[in-house]
Amino acid sequence: MADSNFEPRILAFLCNWCTYAGADLAGVSRLQYPPHIRVIRVMCSGSVSPHHVLRAFQKGADGVLIGGCHIGDCHYLKGNYMTIKRMRFLQDLMKFVGMEEGRLHLDWISAAEGPKFAQTVRDFTAKIQKMGPSPLKQAARAA
Repeated sequence: MADSNFEPRILAFLCNWCTYAGADLAGVSRLQYPPHIRVIRVMCSGSVSPHHVLRAFQKGADGVLIGGCHIGDCHYLKGNYMTIKRMRFLQDLMKFVGMEEGRLHLDWISAAEGPKFAQTVRDFTAKIQKMGPSPLKQAARAA
């Protein structure tokens, strides 16, 4: 149930070498996307642990976006393969605790794909707005 006044809190973990550079290109190109995203630059998407993602939700994030290099282009060779494994684990865990899978999103965005970054943020923000506030946020308020 979407609330028209709901402004989602989205945390994005972006790979320094690709997705963060793509976000920078989107900004330099003055591409429009919603301001609901807060970016944490990491050296590799593979360095984002499940703990980071779960803590983001625990602290009030409505959605978490992880962005990394395209498969085969990782500057650390196998970082994005680790990311895929962790995403599968996290999606299963989220399902287990009753959260919608769509609140966690992974995308491969290169440094040259500023428009793709902007579109990904627009699409993900719209999806989270449609879902409404995170159930963990609501539970934290009730406690």
